[in-house]
Amino acid sequence: MTRPFPWAEAMQFGFGVLHLAPDAFWRMTPRELGHAIVAVRGHAATPIARPDFDALMRRYPDNHNTVMPGLDPGNDERLELHHG
Repeated sequence: MTRPFPWAEAMQFGFGVLHLAPDAFWRMTPRELGHAIVAVRGHAATPIARPDFDALMRRYPDNHNTVMPGLDPGNDERLELHHG
Protein backbone atom coordinates (compact mmCIF):
# COMPACT_ATOMS: atom_id res chain seq x y z
CA MET A 1 0.00 0.00 0.00
CA THR A 2 1.39 3.38 -0.93
CA ARG A 3 1.42 6.22 1.55
CA PRO A 4 0.17 9.67 0.62
CA PHE A 5 2.79 12.24 -0.28
CA PRO A 6 3.98 14.05 2.89
CA TRP A 7 2.92 17.53 1.77
CA ALA A 8 3.21 19.16 5.22
CA GLU A 9 6.83 18.00 5.62
CA ALA A 10 7.64 18.93 2.02
CA MET A 11 6.27 22.45 2.48
CA GLN A 12 8.07 22.86 5.82
CA PHE A 13 11.36 21.90 4.17
CA GLY A 14 10.77 23.92 1.02
CA PHE A 15 9.68 27.11 2.77
CA GLY A 16 11.52 26.80 6.07
CA VAL A 17 14.86 25.27 5.06
CA LEU A 18 15.25 26.11 1.41
CA HIS A 19 13.49 29.49 1.79
CA LEU A 20 11.66 28.97 -1.49
CA ALA A 21 9.00 31.39 -2.65
CA PRO A 22 5.62 29.65 -2.99
CA ASP A 23 5.67 29.82 -6.79
CA ALA A 24 9.14 28.22 -6.89
CA PHE A 25 8.07 25.48 -4.47
CA TRP A 26 4.93 24.60 -6.41
CA ARG A 27 6.85 24.45 -9.71
CA MET A 28 9.21 21.80 -8.27
CA THR A 29 8.54 18.15 -8.90
CA PRO A 30 8.65 15.76 -5.94
CA ARG A 31 11.83 14.30 -7.46
CA GLU A 32 13.48 17.74 -7.54
CA LEU A 33 12.47 18.35 -3.95
CA GLY A 34 13.87 14.95 -3.00
CA HIS A 35 17.22 15.83 -4.56
CA ALA A 36 17.22 19.16 -2.72
CA ILE A 37 16.59 17.36 0.59
CA VAL A 38 19.51 14.98 -0.06
CA ALA A 39 21.72 17.93 -1.01
CA VAL A 40 21.02 19.58 2.35
CA ARG A 41 20.70 16.60 4.70
CA GLY A 42 22.64 13.89 2.92
CA HIS A 43 21.43 10.37 2.26
CA ALA A 44 19.46 8.61 4.96
CA ALA A 45 21.51 6.27 7.11
CA THR A 46 21.08 2.59 6.43
CA PRO A 47 19.16 0.95 9.27
CA ILE A 48 21.01 -1.60 11.36
CA ALA A 49 20.55 -5.18 10.14
CA ARG A 50 18.40 -7.38 12.38
CA PRO A 51 21.21 -9.87 13.19
CA ASP A 52 23.47 -6.97 14.23
CA PHE A 53 20.69 -5.50 16.38
CA ASP A 54 20.06 -8.86 18.02
CA ALA A 55 23.78 -9.22 18.76
CA LEU A 56 23.82 -5.78 20.41
CA MET A 57 20.77 -6.66 22.49
CA ARG A 58 22.46 -9.84 23.71
CA ARG A 59 25.64 -7.95 24.54
CA TYR A 60 23.89 -4.99 26.20
CA PRO A 61 20.52 -6.24 27.47
CA ASP A 62 17.98 -3.83 28.90
CA ASN A 63 17.93 -3.77 32.69
CA HIS A 64 14.36 -3.12 33.68
CA ASN A 65 15.16 -1.90 37.20
CA THR A 66 17.86 0.68 36.56
CA VAL A 67 17.80 4.13 38.06
CA MET A 68 18.31 7.01 35.64
CA PRO A 69 21.94 8.20 35.65
CA GLY A 70 22.62 11.45 37.44
CA LEU A 71 19.97 11.10 40.11
CA ASP A 72 21.06 11.28 43.73
CA PRO A 73 21.23 7.68 45.02
CA GLY A 74 20.23 8.92 48.48
CA ASN A 75 17.07 10.55 47.22
CA ASP A 76 13.92 8.60 48.06
CA GLU A 77 12.20 10.04 44.97
CA ARG A 78 14.34 8.14 42.48
CA LEU A 79 12.84 7.55 39.11
CA GLU A 80 13.02 3.97 37.98
CA LEU A 81 12.58 3.00 34.36
CA HIS A 82 9.99 0.35 33.66
CA HIS A 83 9.66 -1.02 30.15
CA GLY A 84 6.39 -2.53 29.32
